[in-house]
Parts: sequence; structure tokens; C-alpha cells
Amino acid sequence: MGSPAPDPGLVPAAEAVERFRAGIEAIWPEGDDAGDRGSARLGVAVSGGPDSVALLLLAAAALPGRVEAATVDHGLRAESAGEAADVAALCARLGVSHATLSVTVASGNVQAEARAARYSALAGWVAERELAGLATAHHADDQAETLLMRLNRGSGVAGLAGTRARGRVPETAIPLLRPVLDWLRSELGEVIAAAGVEAAQDPSNSNDRFDRVRMRKALAEADWIDVAAVARSAEHLADADAALEWMAALEWRSCVKKEPMGLRYRPQAPRAIALRVLARCVTELGGEEPRGSAVARLLDTLREGRPASIGELVVRPNAGGWSFAKAPVRAAKKIKG
Repeated sequence: MGSPAPDPGLVPAAEAVERFRAGIEAIWPEGDDAGDRGSARLGVAVSGGPDSVALLLLAAAALPGRVEAATVDHGLRAESAGEAADVAALCARLGVSHATLSVTVASGNVQAEARAARYSALAGWVAERELAGLATAHHADDQAETLLMRLNRGSGVAGLAGTRARGRVPETAIPLLRPVLDWLRSELGEVIAAAGVEAAQDPSNSNDRFDRVRMRKALAEADWIDVAAVARSAEHLADADAALEWMAALEWRSCVKKEPMGLRYRPQAPRAIALRVLARCVTELGGEEPRGSAVARLLDTLREGRPASIGELVVRPNAGGWSFAKAPVRAAKKIKG
């Protein structure tokens, strides 16, 4: 037996569905499934909030019978189980298979740990269901907010680079799709309103303790800012970041050599490239990904002709270049009895 027919009242306007369909086709060639059009299935992450519910409605209409949904319950709020149940009920009306994935969030940075747990659970679900990709509801307002927040922190190009419409689920080869990346939050809200669906509201989205909430409110008051244009700038910065990565890889192949004790780098490229190569030297020798500010200080010190350290590495100027080696382990002094 096939899936039940969706509730016709939940189908978005034809123009919105066609816009979504064109967007997903542009970033998801697997949807064509090597010529057997219509067989590849898409997983949709649905938290129950307005953006992800709009994504669900659009995907279900544009890809009938080819969408499955999952809601991750982090257990961090008392309302989360009920919100997952509401998504399940909506999926039943749409004729879409739904799964609730319960996770445990590790201690530490709650937001970062919740994100890691969420993607890990979703990746397992995608693999189990043999889906051809995972879609999330990241949109243009998210892009603009992130770019402006990072500008306010003095981030470099890598930090300012916008999210891509297509990427990979962390630690996997699963395509991660953002088919509404060029949609405004208000446009997604119109999809919800037309369907008469009441989406969940996370109270943290109105808590001024969070930088993103304050930025969102500031943008709402600054009607002279074109959010879509700012989001496009983030996309252009992503292109610039990719170009710098390409040049850094070329600099690495040309100017970094292995030494008995580590690595030697003879810099030829401008500062933006050298910073990326220095960071790679650190990680290649077993160190953690260094902060950009730490790498910048390292570069400045080396250009002054002075040795420096970063993490567990010692870096010394050496015949037109810089030699990286692990710092020697100092033997503990023996205590006489």
C-alpha cells in the first residue's frame, strides 16, 4: 500500500512549490537518480519551528511520495516531546513517514554539543532509511544574521563565508542540502500561514542573552538593510574563501617540506594564504585547529625573525623559512628520598 494522499489544504501555492522544486533540482542531482527520475528519496530535518515546517510543506508538495521527515528530541526542554509529536501528526496529514530521534547532549558548550548530537542522529537515520540526502531549513535571514554577527567580531574571510546550498553532513559523505537558502524568513512564514499550521515557538528565539536574537531584532528595525543582498554577499565571501583555500593548497604543495623533526615552510604567498598554511602545519603535526588570532600572532612574530610557540609546537626562523617541530618533553626532576 502507498502513502495516504496529503491533505489538500496543506499544499502551498503553485508558484512557491515550483520555486522550491527548481531550487532543489539545482543542488540535488541525486534526485534524478541516474536517469530513473523520481526514485531517490529526501530526508527532511523538522524541528517543529516555522522554518522547518515550511520546508516540510514545500518538500512534500514538490517531491510527492519521495520525502521522509525526522525530528530530533534533545530533551533539553519539557516541550520538546510534544513538539515532536505535533510534527508526527502533521506528517501523517501529509502522507510523509516520520521518525522521532531521541539524543543525549553531552556536557560543555550546550549549543555545539546539541548540534553534534543532532547531526549524528540524523546521519544514522538517513543511512538506515537509505535516503539520498538531508535537507535543512537554513534561509537568507540566517545567512545575513551570521555574517553581520561575525563582522561585529572582526572575523576574517573564512569566518565571514556564508553557508553553501550544498555541503556534507559532518563526519559523513551524506549530501546536506539547504534548498531554501535564498528564501526570506517572511516568505517561509507565508507558506505556514497559508496552510493554517501552528508551528512551535522556541523561547530561546526571543531571549536577548543570545547574540543572534539581538541581531535579528536589530535587522527587523533597520528597514534600510536588504537582507537578501547581505545573504548574497555571504555567498560571494564563500566563493572567495574557496579561492583562498585553493591557493593555500598550491602554496602547501610548493613551499612546505617534511623535515626529520617536523615541517619546514618557505612562504611565498600573501598574508591571507600564509595564515592558512601555518594553521595546516599545526594540524598536520597533530595539534588542534588553532584560533585565527593565535595564528596571526604567530605569523607576526615569525616575520619579526623571532621564534614562537603554538600549542605543543615550537616554530623557528630557518634560512628563509620557518621550521615546525614538537616541543621537547622535559623530564621530571627526581625527588631524593
